[in-house]
Amino acid sequence: MKNGYPRVAFFPDAYNEIDGVANTSRQFEAFAKERGLPFLVVHAGPRNEIVEEGSVTRVQLRRSWLRFPLDRTHEFDVMFLRHYQHLATRIQRFRPDVVQITGPSDVGILGAIAAHKLGIPLAASWQTNLHKYARARLSAAASFLPQAASRKLANAAERWSFRAMARFYKIPRLLFAPNEEMIELLERTTGKPCSLMSHSVDSTRFSPAFRDRQSGPFYIGYVGRLTAEKNVRALAKFERALIAMGHGDFRIVVVGEGAEGKWLRKNLRQAEFTGMLTGEKLSRAFANLDVLVFPSETETFGLVILEALASGVPAVVAAGGGAKFAVQHGKTGFVAQNADEFAEFTAALMTRPEMLAAMRSEARQYALSTSWARIFEGMYEAYDRYLFPPNTVRHGVLDIATT
Repeated sequence: MKNGYPRVAFFPDAYNEIDGVANTSRQFEAFAKERGLPFLVVHAGPRNEIVEEGSVTRVQLRRSWLRFPLDRTHEFDVMFLRHYQHLATRIQRFRPDVVQITGPSDVGILGAIAAHKLGIPLAASWQTNLHKYARARLSAAASFLPQAASRKLANAAERWSFRAMARFYKIPRLLFAPNEEMIELLERTTGKPCSLMSHSVDSTRFSPAFRDRQSGPFYIGYVGRLTAEKNVRALAKFERALIAMGHGDFRIVVVGEGAEGKWLRKNLRQAEFTGMLTGEKLSRAFANLDVLVFPSETETFGLVILEALASGVPAVVAAGGGAKFAVQHGKTGFVAQNADEFAEFTAALMTRPEMLAAMRSEARQYALSTSWARIFEGMYEAYDRYLFPPNTVRHGVLDIATT
């Protein structure tokens, strides 16, 4: 860093939850703690709490009774800004050089307002394709309408949701996105610089060493929320295609919970449902798969895919969305254009053990090549490049550059 490491106040959308944003948030905090970098984390949780560990201070703020659910694990509190006055004092005491948010949640809006009122540069990462979620959920809700009308409503929901998101992302001075496709789109629509913020995986927690299944049917896995935006109903079409090709010795292992679970239980013939898994149970479930199938087209990246690859499990993913950036086609898995290709690529792995063995090895090696440390170093370099040109005076004590 030509100007040193800035002091970062981080406002993540999720921290305690079980999802990619929460995992990335905890990894960012761990990186700062390991490096001894001044780091303030502000997130929502079940109670008001302040925890100080080394160079990191974590502030948890309780949501009010006026919160409402966005899905089964995420909420929005319309009264969350009530925390501002108390929090502003702590932020001023911390003296951040950067406020980093992860999206337009109640926590993210609080962070953006704090940055504006206190005159601190604001950066934001694009973590979730909410406009794609809006399209998928409205399509599911309007499925009773004629197809043309349903498609028109879905298109409108996606278009207006993206416009609203783009307006919000014009506020920060610097943006981050998990793939080149989103970087180009955000720079074009907001006029702000956007840097790559990819993903890595804990290759000790997710490892082939957890595999304890040596024989039996071919295990095809899906891991994630069972919701409309994850396109999970495609699993039923995928299963029918495999059976029509003459394949029967397989099981579809569905790991997760959600509103679409009831429909899947009714429409999948050769599936087992584990519910939500965590810890070693999740590690073992991944390692015991033979292939992961991931039909979602709303992902910005798909951390679950890296978790599969680290477990030595190749992945077949949808060509739409960001999941394709986590797979090297023909090497660590396949990128499928439609349900038929999902079935064809999976069948190839079922019938060609030498291909499966090679991909299992390549998948693991690719996962090992990723690094959270490099990703977060890249974020600090982007802060340095875009927010703090030479001769900038910062609030922090590590890095004062003057004329």
